Amino acid sequence: MRVLGINAIFHDPAAALVVDGRVVAAAEEERFSRRKHGKRPVPFSAWELPELSAAWCLASAGIDVDGLDAVAYSFDPGLCRDADELGLSDPWDWLRVDYARRAPQFLAAALPGLDPEKVRFVPHHVAHAASAGLAAPPAGDDTAVLVLDGRGEVASHLAGVYRDGRLSPLHSQQLPHSLGLLYEDLTRHLGFLHSSDEYKVMALASYGRPKHLGMLRELVRVTDGGFQVERIDWTSMAKAVAAGGELAEEHADLASSVQARLEEVVLDLSRWLYDASGGAPTLAVAGGVALNCVANARLAAEGPYRDVWVQPAAGDAGTALGAALHVAGELGDRSVPMAGADLGRGWSDEELEAELRRAALPYTRPASIAAEAARVLADNGIVAWYQGRSEYGPRALGHRSLLAHPGDPDTTRRMNDVKGREQFRPIAPMVRAERFAELFDGVYPSPYMLFVHRVRPEWRDRIPAVTHVDGTARVQTVHPETEPVVAELLAEFERRTGLPVVVNTSLNTAGRPMVDTPREAMELFGSAPVDLLALGPFAVHRRALGGAR
Repeated sequence: MRVLGINAIFHDPAAALVVDGRVVAAAEEERFSRRKHGKRPVPFSAWELPELSAAWCLASAGIDVDGLDAVAYSFDPGLCRDADELGLSDPWDWLRVDYARRAPQFLAAALPGLDPEKVRFVPHHVAHAASAGLAAPPAGDDTAVLVLDGRGEVASHLAGVYRDGRLSPLHSQQLPHSLGLLYEDLTRHLGFLHSSDEYKVMALASYGRPKHLGMLRELVRVTDGGFQVERIDWTSMAKAVAAGGELAEEHADLASSVQARLEEVVLDLSRWLYDASGGAPTLAVAGGVALNCVANARLAAEGPYRDVWVQPAAGDAGTALGAALHVAGELGDRSVPMAGADLGRGWSDEELEAELRRAALPYTRPASIAAEAARVLADNGIVAWYQGRSEYGPRALGHRSLLAHPGDPDTTRRMNDVKGREQFRPIAPMVRAERFAELFDGVYPSPYMLFVHRVRPEWRDRIPAVTHVDGTARVQTVHPETEPVVAELLAEFERRTGLPVVVNTSLNTAGRPMVDTPREAMELFGSAPVDLLALGPFAVHRRALGGAR
């Protein structure tokens, strides 16, 4: 079966193509449109579809629209109720629902030749659940699944268990109670952009103390399988911050308090689910809250599960993949677990070289681009690393990355300056898988950078750039069988420096989507103080352009 998955209703529009149960392509619309998150999550934007990413998914697989068996849309308007009835302050929500009802016709217009009858609505949280439970590595047992986000049609949470590829829902938390909306409200109160900058709040929390945890335990309560979130007067704990305003200790303390309560509630929900599922040993997690890698790490460390797997595109973009997997299963296909997150666009060596020639950039083709990059990194240079297919989800995983030396304490400042980010933001390490246990404590393997890990004390002074203020690091483990070129780079860097770790952050600047095309990579290289552009097997050095560091 050939099923195209579509996410469009709230934010992070995306498309994914599943063929015979296997995900063959998946990409977020922002990588094509160059609009961060694709669009803002307002009712007036619900009609906007991931037209470019959907067309690319089909073209990349050589499939025409009429060759599709189904199109899966990750929202079911038939489940919706009036916003007032749900306790939401959203007077235009009816418009969002109306657009969703018309999605088959909108999709037929966006994909000429599509029969609207092929469009199937998939409940939003079922799509999230499928993106985790059906895409996770095979466990050999039942897989519990926990979904937590801002909202779907009428709920903000789903707990269930997959048995033989079929979801059995066990609990759903009805709106307006929502951990995702709680974190969004805090993000807005602290002067950040909600449904976008929640990860900044998570980083800020490490600088504070959970002074308000007692109050929040009264306002955010766990029920039997669910939770209740009362109205919170944020100003009673910290004054509101204007966009771009100055943050103070009181704001870090508030962030720390909410983060701590979020972790407690997630743990309680996971324990309830473990019992309700009959002790399923594996937990798969999705939804925007699942991008909170601090909560994920605590869940893995203190929860009852043998294994915890988090969908790398855990936010709404991942519902395109989940919806497609769910419908493919309904049509009789058995899902094949994700082999990696490199599901987006890629270019051949010949195409990359043609782009370099078009741009009239001086370049070389070294014997090993990995060794060339390692040499620049060992000399404390910054490398724009562009290799293979782009990542699906918000994490740079060695395909569209900025790399740097972890041993220089000034690297964090330099990288945040290059990217135009707040200085409290941490940067993350990638490490050779076989060296992980020597440096870090925590979840292993961690190929998708979705957990934080304790940096062992004897290494904190050796890799200060990637050690956050609380002694943790958000680690990506690199395995040579899946990432041979990155593994070679790390081995060569260690040979030169004695450090098996390299700084890895996303190849973009603040407020912009991750670089996706060769031209975008060259544009970033031309506008930022980067020493080397490693574009596939080709090397473009800053010094060759006559520039100085």
